[in-house]
Amino acid sequence: QVQLVESGGGLVQTGGSLRLSCAASGRTFSRYAIGWFRQAPGKEREFVVGISRRGATTNYADSVKGRFTISRDNAKNTVYLQMNSLKPEDTAVYYCAASGVIATVAQSFNSWGQGTQVTVSS
Repeated sequence: QVQLVESGGGLVQTGGSLRLSCAASGRTFSRYAIGWFRQAPGKEREFVVGISRRGATTNYADSVKGRFTISRDNAKNTVYLQMNSLKPEDTAVYYCAASGVIATVAQSFNSWGQGTQVTVSS
């Protein structure tokens, strides 16, 4: 399994931007599709965006299309999530997760990071 560590969360005002990073250990990072999920207090974890093993395919939740961009650098074992035009409803703990194939359901992912908090103030 691959170990994942998220970073880049923080407090930002409405309309602001943040870039999250998901760093992976090991030399097999390119074998994994990566997904970002988020969980707000009192809500279930929800899919945000996913990227295929080599970055050719991406899937976005409708709520973030046009505002968030996922990318990966397999040479650096890192996936990035650029978040622009942030809204208060984007406030959540953001998790990255690894799967054998690109997917949108949490059950398809078998390695998870510890999460990073994103708070968007109104």
